[in-house]
Amino acid sequence: MRKSVIAAMAVTLCAAASVFAQAAADVQQQRQQLQQQLQQIQQPLQQLGAGTPSPELQQQIQQVTQQLMQLGGGRGGRAGAGPGGPPRAAAPAPYQCEPVNPNATPEARALLRTLCDVTGKGTLTGQHNFPNQRDYDTNRIFDATGKYPAIWGSDFGFTDGEDKDAITHRDLMIAEAKKQAAAGSIIYLCWHMLRPTEDEPGKPGDSWSGSVQARLTDDQWQELLASDSPLHQRWEKYMDTAAVYLKQLQDAHIAVLWRPMHENNGTFFWWGGRPGPYGTAMLYREVYNRMVNVHHLNNLVWVWNQNGPAPGGEFYNFFPGKNYCDVVSYDNYRTLDDRYYYEIQTIADGKPIALGEVGSIPSAETLKAQPKWAFYMTWATNAPPTPAAIQEQRQQLQQQLQQLQQQLQELGAGTPSPELLQQALRVTMQLGPLAGGRGGRGGNPEAARQALRDAYANPYLLKRGDPIPK
Repeated sequence: MRKSVIAAMAVTLCAAASVFAQAAADVQQQRQQLQQQLQQIQQPLQQLGAGTPSPELQQQIQQVTQQLMQLGGGRGGRAGAGPGGPPRAAAPAPYQCEPVNPNATPEARALLRTLCDVTGKGTLTGQHNFPNQRDYDTNRIFDATGKYPAIWGSDFGFTDGEDKDAITHRDLMIAEAKKQAAAGSIIYLCWHMLRPTEDEPGKPGDSWSGSVQARLTDDQWQELLASDSPLHQRWEKYMDTAAVYLKQLQDAHIAVLWRPMHENNGTFFWWGGRPGPYGTAMLYREVYNRMVNVHHLNNLVWVWNQNGPAPGGEFYNFFPGKNYCDVVSYDNYRTLDDRYYYEIQTIADGKPIALGEVGSIPSAETLKAQPKWAFYMTWATNAPPTPAAIQEQRQQLQQQLQQLQQQLQELGAGTPSPELLQQALRVTMQLGPLAGGRGGRGGNPEAARQALRDAYANPYLLKRGDPIPK
């Protein structure tokens, strides 16, 4: 970058600050401080000559520019007005770590406060356990490392018999949650729920692809959202079933990180992949209203969850609104790219952020670059996927892509909708590497145990009983 260009950029920034000389006194004071910062930046810029500014200096320039934009309108919002213009809108109050449910229990408030306090100081460790295996994976971590994860996770399940995802012993899963809470663990629950067109319990194998990952037709979706429809009433009964168990935890004064309709930007679950005001976000709000306003479950800390890889900006299309979630999270079984970290932070707008599910424990390098993850959860151990299972998944994605291509061809010279293009991009991204599985880890068992020990030795990762760093 040449000296003249650098000097011109600095002059332009100074000129931007002077546009708002007639603003209120408090804004004027902020502007003067920014101008002083810009003057301090000018000197090292001029001394560079033909050199390139360091990343730190570039970041400083960007931060000051953004603050100037916020003072004068633009992308950061209309924060002020010129002479004779309308008064500027008051800036929104900063996030105060208040639950979205005003009637949240003291336990739920304390849990949310823990997430707020830990942000930027450490990341809580978490481990999922299949509902019919209770504490198998949590104990596996303890056996390898001598430490328990801070978070115990499980699922309400959907199958019958003694399958790992069976609903047969939901009472024992809740008993385990109480046991874990008494030992100091944070409780974290989700639900791979059958479609409301089917009755519980499902069948192992068949009900995964035939219900949990099947689709509703557009007509069925509209019926589901209609509060007086038979399908909506069937869905309400499902919600009421889970509410009974969550109420047991509330009665025991146990707060729950509750992650309903997880990964809901994905088309691979029946509840997901429907963007817009009458899509997935609306059903998520229905879950909230049912649990909070009908069942008065005030012990829930609401975790909204997306899935990666995904096209840039996709998550916004499924956000239910800031009044319906306490934590903003996403799942990723691939690489934890920085762009997801910043996108999730932008949506959260000060609220805690989390890695809802990951295939492996985030590395020290990742956490150094992305320090604000309040927690992560690794999925339960499972057998590595067979070549046949990988091939089946690939074929399913290829079929989805063919259907999308057919829709694009039928448009002829018409312009595809943004939703259709985004869906095509998402399926294409998922057709990438399919090696490995959700929670599956092949290879040498002792090498896996050593990897766990190495990861749990990272002091930034907080285990059960660890104090939050000051």
